[in-house]
Amino acid sequence: MRKLAIGALAGILALSALTACAQEPSGGNSGSAKADGKSGKVAFLMPDLASTRYEQYDAPLFKKRMAKLCPDCGVIYQNANGDASLQQQQANSAMAQGAKVIVIDPVDSAGAATIVQTAQSQGVKVVAYDRPIPDKPADFYVSFDNEAIGESIAQSLVDHLKETKAEGGVLEINGSPTDAAAGLIKKGVHNAVDSSGFKLLAEYDTPGWAPEKAQQWASGQISQYRGKIAGVVAANDGTGGGAIAAFKAADVKVPPITGNDAELAAIQRIIAGDQYNTISKPIKIVAEAAADVAEQLLQGKEPKADTKLFNTPSQLFKPTVVTQKNLKEVIFGSGAVLKVKDVCTAQYAAACGRLGIQ
Repeated sequence: MRKLAIGALAGILALSALTACAQEPSGGNSGSAKADGKSGKVAFLMPDLASTRYEQYDAPLFKKRMAKLCPDCGVIYQNANGDASLQQQQANSAMAQGAKVIVIDPVDSAGAATIVQTAQSQGVKVVAYDRPIPDKPADFYVSFDNEAIGESIAQSLVDHLKETKAEGGVLEINGSPTDAAAGLIKKGVHNAVDSSGFKLLAEYDTPGWAPEKAQQWASGQISQYRGKIAGVVAANDGTGGGAIAAFKAADVKVPPITGNDAELAAIQRIIAGDQYNTISKPIKIVAEAAADVAEQLLQGKEPKADTKLFNTPSQLFKPTVVTQKNLKEVIFGSGAVLKVKDVCTAQYAAACGRLGIQ
């Protein structure tokens, strides 16, 4: 089902990439910014379709917030579908269409330095979103604390393995080697695993965060370390889902496996007991914060930063680990994005009932 959904989205994005049309709020003004800074164009460039969040949450929430802050501002939305060269073209196209601010979640953090340099040379502000751009400071960075994410999911797993007196070692499935945020998550994971007392059996940097590549790698490790794998630290829900699929395909009991992003499928896996944890990082928080920053930059204002990361003024939010113990409260509490009826489908109804989710 996930592959079908991704395929359908890829078709939609291929068409949007060809048309390269600006998606603007109703009543939007496609002209250049007015003197009062209350209009203008903002580009929102997302990296891939491997994670469902960008289409389902990030883009709609960002556009909704921009429409509220600046009804006469236009939003140019594009998704690069994991192609760094395409993202470069999309950034150039957005600037050609008059974008004065680019909010970008880079496919390739190193390669995105060129986008920053080109934009800034033309007076266009750049906001790094979710993933940092280390080699060329953007004008601002908005994200959850990625190192804290890695340490949180890994420590949660380690604590659980100790509580259950698990024996064996740990596999580590990292994110894309071209993603600086994945590097921060990886660092955080090692902070917890290296001193845990559990042997790190092997680790893997997953090209493009592709779940199928994580699954292939995990399959090989299951063959090599059969009966010796106590748990798996996976950097996000997609790679975690790939690992779970590998264990099931090998007809081996699924050990505790982590995730990150609180995708619907991951929440269902946690409810069913297939995935141990994930990270709740309400996308509404970062999407709206990015829109706030973009609107301030359009007006020529200097957004307030909490800290600096890679020499970039930054606003970093704290993540929350989700397991079966707090899932009901965190996922379906105040301001929830997911709905019980969408999560607790017929397949998961009984498990939801056992957790008091109804």
